[in-house]
Amino acid sequence: MPPRIAALVAERDALLAAMPAYLPSSHALTTKLVSLFPRNTDRPTHQAVIVVFDAESGTPLALIDGEAITAARTAAASALATDLLARRDAQVLALIGTGVQARAHLRAVPRVREFREVRIAGRDAKKAAELMKDAHEVVPGAELRMTVSYAEAEDGADVICAATHSPEPVVRREWLSAGAHVTSVGYNTSGREVDGATFRDALVVVESRSATLAPPPAGSNDIAMAIAEGMMTRDHVHAELGELVSGTRPGRTDREQITLYKSVGVAVQDAAAAAMVLDAARAAGVGRTVDL
Repeated sequence: MPPRIAALVAERDALLAAMPAYLPSSHALTTKLVSLFPRNTDRPTHQAVIVVFDAESGTPLALIDGEAITAARTAAASALATDLLARRDAQVLALIGTGVQARAHLRAVPRVREFREVRIAGRDAKKAAELMKDAHEVVPGAELRMTVSYAEAEDGADVICAATHSPEPVVRREWLSAGAHVTSVGYNTSGREVDGATFRDALVVVESRSATLAPPPAGSNDIAMAIAEGMMTRDHVHAELGELVSGTRPGRTDREQITLYKSVGVAVQDAAAAAMVLDAARAAGVGRTVDL
C-alpha cells in the first residue's frame, strides 16, 4: 500500500468525525452509491458507483465504477493487515469464497507473503475452478488445492481470507491452527462468517472502531453476535489498522497467537482510492469526457 494511503488510514477517525468522504490531504470529495442484491448469480451481489467532486467548488469531476475500486481497496487493506499480523514465515493461504472479493484478495495478499500452497473453498465449483486458473498466474509454482470443505481448507493454513455472503460461519475456532491469521470481509445482516469463539480467542484488529462497532447494518454483525453471546466485549477490539501502521498499538506478540482482521469498509478508503484512480486516469489520458 502506498505511503500516502497508509497515512490516511492512520488519521481516518478524525476525518470521519468531520466529514466521512472528505480528505483535505488529497483534495478528494466523493460519494458512493451501493446496491446489495444477495440473490444475484450472474453478476456481483454488491454493485456500486463512485462520484468524485471538486473539493473547492463542488463541481462533479468523474463517475467511476465503484465495484472495482471497492474490491481493490478492500483487498489492499487486507494485504496490509496480513503483512502486519501474519507470521513472517506464513506459507499456506486459504481463500474462502469464490466471488469478486476472493479474486481481489488472491491478487493482493500474495504480495506480502510467499505462499507455497493456496487452497480455494467455495460452494460454486465453476467459480472455484475459474479462481484456480487465476491462482496459476498469480502464485506461479505454488501447490493449488480446491475443496468444498471449509474445515479442510483452513486446517493448517497460516492465512485465511474469508470473503463470503454466508449467513453461517465459514471460519470456526476448531478449524484454526495455532498462529493462524484470519481476514474477514464478508457481510450478511442475517448471520456471520466468523464464529464467536474465534473472536474470543483472537487478537482482533479493525479498520475503525466506530464503524465496526456500530449497530448492524452499518457495523459488523459478526462482532455484534459475538458480543451478544458473551464471547467478547467492545473492549476486546485490540487495535485499529491505522494504530498498527503508526506503531501506537502492537500487533502479533508470539507465534501461537491467532490474529483476526475484521473489515466493514470505511468511506475514507473509498475516497482515497477514487482520487488515486482519477489521478492515474488523467495521467494516462483514459476515460471519456462528458459535458454536463
